[in-house]
Amino acid sequence: MSSEPTPANSTGLNRRAFLGTAAAMATSAVSYGRIVGANDRIRLGAIGTGQRCQYLLSLFNRAGGSDLVAVCDVYEPHRQEAMAKFGPNAREYGDHREVLANQDVDAVVIGTPDHWHVPILTAAVAAGKDAYCEKPVTHTVEQGQGIISAVHNSKRVVQIGTQQRSWPHFVQAKALVDEGRLGQITLVRTYWYQNYQLAQDRLRAAIDTAKLDWKQFLGSAPYRPFDQDQYEFWRWYWDFGGGAMTDLFVHWVDVAQWFLNKDMPERATATGMKATFKQRDCPDTMGASYAYPGFIVDWDCAMIGNVEDGGLMFRGTKAALWLHRSGFKLFDEMNRPFSETLRSEDALMLERSTHDGTFDHVQNFLDCVRSRKTPNAPIEVGVAGARAGHVGNLALRGDGVWTIRDRETSRTA
Repeated sequence: MSSEPTPANSTGLNRRAFLGTAAAMATSAVSYGRIVGANDRIRLGAIGTGQRCQYLLSLFNRAGGSDLVAVCDVYEPHRQEAMAKFGPNAREYGDHREVLANQDVDAVVIGTPDHWHVPILTAAVAAGKDAYCEKPVTHTVEQGQGIISAVHNSKRVVQIGTQQRSWPHFVQAKALVDEGRLGQITLVRTYWYQNYQLAQDRLRAAIDTAKLDWKQFLGSAPYRPFDQDQYEFWRWYWDFGGGAMTDLFVHWVDVAQWFLNKDMPERATATGMKATFKQRDCPDTMGASYAYPGFIVDWDCAMIGNVEDGGLMFRGTKAALWLHRSGFKLFDEMNRPFSETLRSEDALMLERSTHDGTFDHVQNFLDCVRSRKTPNAPIEVGVAGARAGHVGNLALRGDGVWTIRDRETSRTA
């Protein structure tokens, strides 16, 4: 899994030097678009080069038009593996601030644990860098407005990794909703199932702690001795991530908010349990329900098996849309009050997807770096999707209910 350093006690740059460099780079940001347009190659820095970031780098490599010139991670084997695969001539760093101070870097790919997203993205745009940042962009509700302001003030291109917004069949499905093919939509069912029992066995590897800066990995989190499960499965610990709500649900609620043009739930309820992975903070089995003006979004997940994988069902007065990463099926509302089965042969429209739309999302980011247009998943979109995940966790960790009246409270996810 990816990891990333903390500004405290780092080497190579002191605070004054870093802030001076960032200010100088931000000042020169106005001319940046012309520079990229002139040489047509975007120089990338990768920050947090674990499994997900390396997959993203493979897509950047496939898209062409960019070069990996800087690689940063708190774990040396991750850095070296990323360099060997995607940038043998890249410079190697253990501190993300050194990447941001490198004037040969035009844009960064941020693949760190969630608690590092906002600090690094804030520093990146201040240093004049465009950024592709994995979701969720925020680690708490309270971080949202600050990072929106930071990105807007910098005028940098920022793409958040909710890749469905660039996936062709998701775009096609949204057009069906916009055309009114489903009628009035009152319910969106979302679900995701993964087998973390297998994942734990397959992903766990020997960690050479002599090559890991554990203190920098922790960052803002309270210090604790090295723990391999927290390092490799950080998403399931509150100090670093937000469990299924911010890892998986964020993708689907973003689609629901996008299709139905509402991005602020009025109420959320949630319940969950640590049924299998009891040592972790976040539940492995849970459900949640969100009330938006005019519709409800339901969510359920279990991390003990992968049958059905993940998807959404939009239920409307005229039709139902079953949507997932492999495609979609549109079902007309039948002329009878009750139906026993949902059969593929009854679908009015069937669309299949043959590739991972993350590639399209990466390509959209590169295109926007050159054109300076707004990408498909800008910062506001990322904040809204993450917020929905956070308020579900607030309900889960509180009394089971969150309402819009809690929006301005100081509670954090």
